[in-house]
Amino acid sequence: MTTANLLVELFVEELPPKALAALGSAFAHGIADGLRAQGLVADGAASTPYASPRRLAVHIADVAARAADRDLASKLMPASVGLDAAGAPTAALLKKLAALGLPADAAARVRSEGSGKAQTLYIDSVVPGALLADALQRALLDAIAKLPIPKVMSYQLADGWSTVRFVRPAHGLVALHGDRVVPLQALGLQSGRLTHGHRFEAACDPIVLRDADSYVQQLRDEGAVIAGFDARRDAIAQQLRHAAEAVGLRPIEDSALLDEVCALVERPKVLSCRFEPEFLAVPQECLILTMKANQKYFPLLDAEGRLSNRFLVVSNISPDDAQAVVDGNERVVRPRLADAKFFFEQDRKRPLAARVDGLERVVYHARLGSQAARMRRVRTIAVALAGLAGVDAALVEQAATLAKADLLTEMVGEFPELQGTMGRYYALHDGLDARVARAIEDHYRPRFAGDSLPADEVGLCLALADKLETLSGLFGIGQQPSGDKDPYALRRHALGVVRMLSERADLGARWPLPQLLDIAVDAFAGVDGYADPREALRNFIDERLANALREQGYAAQEVDAVLGLRPSLLVEVVPRLDAVRAFTVLPEAAALAAANKRVANILRKSEAAGGVALDRALLRDAAERTLLDALGDVAPAAHDAFARGDYTAALKALAALKGPVDAFFDQVMVNVDDAALRANRLALLGELHAAMNRVADLSCLAG
Repeated sequence: MTTANLLVELFVEELPPKALAALGSAFAHGIADGLRAQGLVADGAASTPYASPRRLAVHIADVAARAADRDLASKLMPASVGLDAAGAPTAALLKKLAALGLPADAAARVRSEGSGKAQTLYIDSVVPGALLADALQRALLDAIAKLPIPKVMSYQLADGWSTVRFVRPAHGLVALHGDRVVPLQALGLQSGRLTHGHRFEAACDPIVLRDADSYVQQLRDEGAVIAGFDARRDAIAQQLRHAAEAVGLRPIEDSALLDEVCALVERPKVLSCRFEPEFLAVPQECLILTMKANQKYFPLLDAEGRLSNRFLVVSNISPDDAQAVVDGNERVVRPRLADAKFFFEQDRKRPLAARVDGLERVVYHARLGSQAARMRRVRTIAVALAGLAGVDAALVEQAATLAKADLLTEMVGEFPELQGTMGRYYALHDGLDARVARAIEDHYRPRFAGDSLPADEVGLCLALADKLETLSGLFGIGQQPSGDKDPYALRRHALGVVRMLSERADLGARWPLPQLLDIAVDAFAGVDGYADPREALRNFIDERLANALREQGYAAQEVDAVLGLRPSLLVEVVPRLDAVRAFTVLPEAAALAAANKRVANILRKSEAAGGVALDRALLRDAAERTLLDALGDVAPAAHDAFARGDYTAALKALAALKGPVDAFFDQVMVNVDDAALRANRLALLGELHAAMNRVADLSCLAG
């Protein structure tokens, strides 16, 4: 089989930078997988994606010119239908063969498998292997159709009539198998070997590609383009590091910004610039955000993490004298920083407290009222949480009142990402307690997976209240997430609640989740059309907690065993899980879990279960009395261990019950005809079940 390396490139106008990496990967994998499915590429063959601002490409090693033929056994029909009594083909069989494109004499090659009524007719044939041109045409069109395009464009081809829909207008298609052009058509283009390099710095245009393997070198040497996304990204990161070290600073770490800049340049050149030191009087978060978001610059920080008046620019050109480029970027950033300075100075002329009334004019949700109404609900919940936890309620109330006030500032109006952050700066400027100022910023935490929790108790009360209000409010009006749609980020809010209740043992032990949901739901009293969401919300939070625990490595049955009891204090969940894990390695664990499942099933099916007090005088069998005596020894010890939070000891104490439990089920019939005796034995099982399932539902551990 003849093989050679394959290159496919689609040359287009500038692609959306935030989508470039995903587009490049999808294009490469789509073509490689399409050829692999058609037998032209071996499973282990290397596939290398390339993506630059104006191209998507893939290089695939060892691609066959023609796939190997393959044997195909086609199932036809039952033998009773395809053959008559004499074994001759019926009209139905001949019609089926014709539908497969086979002549009537192909009936002689029909074979049967099975016997009796299960006898089935098959015909064997050889399917010719796909030719590369045909297979690549299908793979290319399929890959293009499946690209994760954020927004499709429509444009006309040169004929003035044909319309194409694609992410950006395409102007070139390359398909080389070794040094041979593979004839393809896509997006109104015919494949060839011509591509283009850098708009301004290419040594020649067009670039005539010699073969598939010369692609990267020719683009670099003749086109002044680094074709690989990762290679270009690494080059930028290295230049940023060296340029920062040259002035004794370090570039801000921002992977998303680095990806975006990588998608904007074909041959990066990092230049060092500066701005006037007077702008450093503005909070550095404002300056950093305006440089990153508006200009795609990399701010430079000192060893303590403070912003300097220097920044780095990634240019797409490399002039002999770069001073004009430096001057241009410094001139462009100056009005941006001046705007930030103006907003900051204007905002500080009015205290945060003076903006609170304005929240009445800001709509939070059409059915839940204004931001002022929301603020009052959050404040009510936060003060209640502070009371439960013994936190200074006055500070919590003040922080809750002012938490949303910075939404009405000029700075947050320009940069919504700074809400909370600017509130902290303005609160400190107003002379407020530092804990109040910090809580205003922290009440949005955790904002994403891995984000830190609020720094202190005041912020924790406010952050938890804010998330509970959001969850309770939107669940109460039927705005729960559906499938992969979660426009209000309620899953993230629920995970934030889980983390705050789980990771802060000092406060988590004072905040039972059912009571918190009661407080949050009560805050919506009087809201029209509001339906009590407590049950649905508890299930939603438990689902998020269960998913998080499984991601941490806990087994599904361990998680189900603990969460099945719906513990009120989420701070207890992980200690209980660790106790369950320790219990499962005990020799007695499997038998006790199976017995517990049996007990649960008996109690669930029995109408007499519950409400009947155990009477020792009715215990007729020795196995009954032995089990009760064992419970009398084990239950107090397990109870004491549970009460002091030693869940491992509480579960390990149950190991002593294995023998008595086994003997009970071997020797005692529970569902006897005597109603009093049956009820008494069910009462004994009820006590056993209660003693065994305080830490976790052990029946979930049964196989």
